[in-house]
Amino acid sequence: MRFKGLDLNLLVALDALITERNLTSAARRINLSQPAMSAAVARLRSYFGDELFGMRGRELVLTSRAEALAAPVRQALVHIELSIMARDVFDPARSSRRFRIALSDFITVVFLRNVVERVTREAPTVSFELAAPTVEHDELLRRGEVDFVILPDSLLSSAHPRAALFEERLVCVGCCTNRELHRGLTFDRYMSMGHVAVKHGGAPHTPIEQSFLIDLGPTRRIDILVQSFSMVPPLLVGTNRIGTMPLGLVRHFQKTMPLQIVELPDPFPVFTEAVQWPAIHNNDPESLWMREILFEEATRMATA
Repeated sequence: MRFKGLDLNLLVALDALITERNLTSAARRINLSQPAMSAAVARLRSYFGDELFGMRGRELVLTSRAEALAAPVRQALVHIELSIMARDVFDPARSSRRFRIALSDFITVVFLRNVVERVTREAPTVSFELAAPTVEHDELLRRGEVDFVILPDSLLSSAHPRAALFEERLVCVGCCTNRELHRGLTFDRYMSMGHVAVKHGGAPHTPIEQSFLIDLGPTRRIDILVQSFSMVPPLLVGTNRIGTMPLGLVRHFQKTMPLQIVELPDPFPVFTEAVQWPAIHNNDPESLWMREILFEEATRMATA
């Protein structure tokens, strides 16, 4: 089918090439032979008057023209899928949808596992793909390649719809044998004690606890940097080190580890965890259903 001289099937090929950045993988993604995909690349170059792709080894490198086309092409294809193509009425019990969610280990442990357990009961063939947030999460939302991103509200962009889930606060945590914590915690002692601090690998933001400390001036003494909150507790047990973690996650680890909670000398502000989804999914029945579950489980957790 052609529209103003463009074979619309070529947009499917272009989207696959932009996503996969490899000719063979892109061909496999849309069930084309490699020669047919090579022909599609030639036709795309001719239509747009641009090379679109260069090569770095076996990886396709996008030109600035291809970069500019990426989001509009993906949005057009998703819009066709969600709004124009005929679809059956959504039935959660029969759905085989896989929801792709970018979130931290903290959210996975204290919140999303409850969501997963509920979905397993109500929609046993629905599945999940979970990944850590990255610097590209906003781009992934634009392209509809993730269904949800869950992060502190202050770290989400204004480019897509979002909604608050629940509030959380940070506390100081250490081993029950850490006598330094038995006599209370002043700000100076908090900053001078050895910390296990979190530096999320590839995260698009300053760690939440560090963002609260920036304006206070002094620098913490950091003994160990880790990539997730879940890595902190094992490195505290049997030591005099401390960590700064979300209260809900500390309570989870207290079930199996000898940890004590100490209020921070200058308590950090409460922060709000929020969920964001692609604007192109705003009226998608499956996304609406999952959002409702997220909101209900967040309310249940907050009132527990």
